[in-house]
Amino acid sequence: MERLGDDVLGLVMKRITDRTDRKSCSEVSKQWTRVEGLTRTYLRVLEPATMPSFLPRFPNLVTLETGKRIPDFSLEILARTCPNLRTLNLNVHLNLTVVREFEDLALDDVSDNGLRAVAAGCPRLMNVALRRRKGIGDVGVVALARNARNLSVLDLSWCDSITNEAICAIRTLSSLTVLCLQGCALVTDSGLSYLAIGSSSRTLRKLDLSECDQITDAGVCMLSEMSCLQELSLAECGPAITDVGGVAVSAVHSLTRLDFSWLINLSDVTLFAVARNCRNLVKLNVTGCELITGEGIRSFSGHGSLEILVLVSCCNISADDVEHTVLECRSLRYVGLDRALKGWMSSSVQEKLSQMCRIDWF
Repeated sequence: MERLGDDVLGLVMKRITDRTDRKSCSEVSKQWTRVEGLTRTYLRVLEPATMPSFLPRFPNLVTLETGKRIPDFSLEILARTCPNLRTLNLNVHLNLTVVREFEDLALDDVSDNGLRAVAAGCPRLMNVALRRRKGIGDVGVVALARNARNLSVLDLSWCDSITNEAICAIRTLSSLTVLCLQGCALVTDSGLSYLAIGSSSRTLRKLDLSECDQITDAGVCMLSEMSCLQELSLAECGPAITDVGGVAVSAVHSLTRLDFSWLINLSDVTLFAVARNCRNLVKLNVTGCELITGEGIRSFSGHGSLEILVLVSCCNISADDVEHTVLECRSLRYVGLDRALKGWMSSSVQEKLSQMCRIDWF
């Protein structure tokens, strides 16, 4: 095996995608260990604090992922070692153990300093996910936007120090297609105005603003400038979003997925506009929109694209409204309904509707 040159061995390694098989190959000899490291493009790190000891073996990484606490010095090593990095996934997926870990050791987790180092050392980044990294704020995001000009996907959900200053920098990204700001409660209408007039307004396909509860109709109305937007979530953005904002959103004819969950001041007026204008709409979620009635839901009768309709906790919708809509909207494949409605729908109707689409009761 030692007679194989590094180039030939590298070609062999690139054809081995199974992680267990690659690990076995790396144990054959020192040469195989070295070449396996040089050809590795993906790495999931379980103990980020130990990265300085092993990361230099993997200089050609394209993707690095960890949901664990990661100190700034580990990201500084990453920035110096892996200049070709394209994807950095530091999303934290919560469970009780993770919550306690991050609460006890939050000061040792990544901050703006670590993100700035990565932004400077890895300018080819295209996909960055920082969900629930509490140490990330405007300074780090501004540095990322200035250096990673090819950034396409950015997830800042629950980075609750993010303000309009970061959004002002993000708007300059001319390749950005996905922006997740869920739970960024300091983002206001001013931030949305930056997005609406920036370069990103012409490229954004997905925008998640759920639980950004300081935005109002004024900011939402500006989203109508995003002519390429396909997915929009305004779930739980609060009572300041009314039919004024809902009707404005309907002017984005490219929308395919729309989440209005728990917008308690949206009414049938918004649904009429969405049904009329958003002819490409595939999914609509109006969970908890208590002003919506059967008349608004029936406006989707004959809609040619709607496949998923979620109507949980919509207390002014009757069994007859649901039956009419499912029968008349032949594109429907799934309907989510409130369990309380089940008692008002005969078993024969339930059977008939279940043959036309899947129905879940919540």
